[in-house]
Amino acid sequence: MPVALSAFQLDGRGGGTSIPLGASVDAAAGPVWIHLDYGDPEAVAWLRGEAALDPIVVEALLADAPRPRGLVVGDGLLVILRGINTNQDAEPEDMVSLRMWFEAHRVLTVRHRPIAAVRESVAQLALGAGPTDPGDVLQDITDRLLHRIGTRVQQIEDVVDELEEAVLRSESRHQRTRLAELRRDSIALRRYLAPQRETITRLHTERVSWLSDHARAQLREHADRVTRYVEALDSARERAAVTSEELSNRLAEQMNHTMYVLAIITAIFLPLGLITGLLGINVGGMPGEDSPWAFAAVTAALVVLGIGQYVWYRSRRIL
Repeated sequence: MPVALSAFQLDGRGGGTSIPLGASVDAAAGPVWIHLDYGDPEAVAWLRGEAALDPIVVEALLADAPRPRGLVVGDGLLVILRGINTNQDAEPEDMVSLRMWFEAHRVLTVRHRPIAAVRESVAQLALGAGPTDPGDVLQDITDRLLHRIGTRVQQIEDVVDELEEAVLRSESRHQRTRLAELRRDSIALRRYLAPQRETITRLHTERVSWLSDHARAQLREHADRVTRYVEALDSARERAAVTSEELSNRLAEQMNHTMYVLAIITAIFLPLGLITGLLGINVGGMPGEDSPWAFAAVTAALVVLGIGQYVWYRSRRIL
């Protein structure tokens, strides 16, 4: 027996007896739940030897970054699921993997990074309200994994609602960065949720003798939940794309309006600049050179010309 993170013998009534770490257990006395860290060399050696598992199952339990999947081997069921990363300083979308092996009298859960769903399920055993058999362990952990996924999906939807409202109220360029991050998070989360949906959908139909009708019904509900989550992520991603497009259009429209105003100003002052430049050349024979009223006359003429241009632009509906 390896140095397990936790090991329990289920009593079939929601409770469990903690087995001393490293002690031998009698599987005939009730279902045994052993939780291992595959980063522990002793755990790896035990899985490859004393656990008496099919080599295919062992390699799946120890695989690097596996995708969600389900596989029936004899009367046992291999399940690999992903959960929200709730560890400190971790990105929620960096979903952690939980590898599980279920038999009629034994449950093996294997992970490297801590998973809150397993920790909560184990805590319920101490209160007498935990899972009662392998099938119950499967549906209970799946339910807890999906609960956190649902919370994260709801947070993404709330952010989309907030950004949509913000774009309607203003054209802040800062929203573009948040929209890009939101779309990235949605894609990263959906990457694992899509295959997880297919895995959970298949679980309740697998032909294993120890999976009760109640557990199958619960797994069917879990499959519906994860389907809703995937659809919600697709909707959030599309809404974020539409919002980003609307923001880009508004920014482009604002920029076009600014350039239009600058073009009008340039058109008005271009002839005025031509006249003042012509009058500013340093050559003899300039009109009004000796007149004290020449500057005032030129200034007045420029004002009249500018007003005339403005009136003409208005009449042509350019302004």
